[in-house]
Amino acid sequence: MTSSINAPRRRLLKATAALGTLAAPALVRAQAGPKFRIGYWPIAAGLPFYAAVELGYFKEAGLDVEPVRFAGAQQVMEAVLSGRADGTANGTGSANIAIGELAAPGTFKVFCSNPSNAKNVLDEFIVPASSTVKTIADLKGKRVGSGPGIQNVTLARTVLERAGASGATVVELPIGQHVASLAAGQLDACYTLEPTGTIGRLNGTTRVLEAGVIARYILGDPLAPWFGGSASLASAIIQKSPAESKKFVAAYARGVAFVRSKPVEARAYLKGYTPIEGALTGEVPLAAYTMHNEFTPADIAHFQKFFDLFSEKGIFTSRLMVDSMLYKA
Repeated sequence: MTSSINAPRRRLLKATAALGTLAAPALVRAQAGPKFRIGYWPIAAGLPFYAAVELGYFKEAGLDVEPVRFAGAQQVMEAVLSGRADGTANGTGSANIAIGELAAPGTFKVFCSNPSNAKNVLDEFIVPASSTVKTIADLKGKRVGSGPGIQNVTLARTVLERAGASGATVVELPIGQHVASLAAGQLDACYTLEPTGTIGRLNGTTRVLEAGVIARYILGDPLAPWFGGSASLASAIIQKSPAESKKFVAAYARGVAFVRSKPVEARAYLKGYTPIEGALTGEVPLAAYTMHNEFTPADIAHFQKFFDLFSEKGIFTSRLMVDSMLYKA
């Protein structure tokens, strides 16, 4: 009697246990899945990341990705060092990342970089629309603004020196204040990054003095690829979640492919991530993008020449080899 009464219950308990066994791994996986907190700052070079987020590429890969905005590239790097971010979006200064790598060797792995030059514009000097300045050399003794962080300031000073603008004073300030500072007459020029030049040009307050200045004055060729910004992942999350990290890089690569194949459509995703919106996004020039498995020996040589400038200036504590920082799938 007791046995017949308990049999259905035993079958129910077995079925429930089996169901629990089947369901548990999925639940554990959902709970254990890492969150990728990716730091960025509001410049046009981060477009592949913005597009990948908005188009749902990371979600389709089953990843939880959180964009985290910072005021400058140095803050992005520091967030990764302190564990408050798990990676950087394109546009984060490669030299800033390198400084973090030198401080904590093995921390950063670059999986995508954004080369720019006179053709694929990111970097530029801008002046007030009414300025009589015709060349960078004309900025001798002038007050020149620069984006925040050691990479921007060092590059601004070096370009001014090599272009013959001796005696210029470099003033560090947030990139979002460049156009307003020039319009107000507080500065004579700014070394800045897109979309700043586009914003000033379209509202009639500033004009581009020269674009692609790092390729010309640092690398020695206006069309050389300047790998000034990079997307990276922290080694900690790669080691902790290797499979998910590969999925992240693959989803990010989809964002790069989208920007390459559909640049007009892609520009729309600058909205919300940069100060430029609406139809004006169509005016922004775009940097190029190189994934970790696309670098050629010539690319590495140009990248290394850029890094070596910071070693020569004493900003890097030792010479850092680009190869050592590249992500290996």
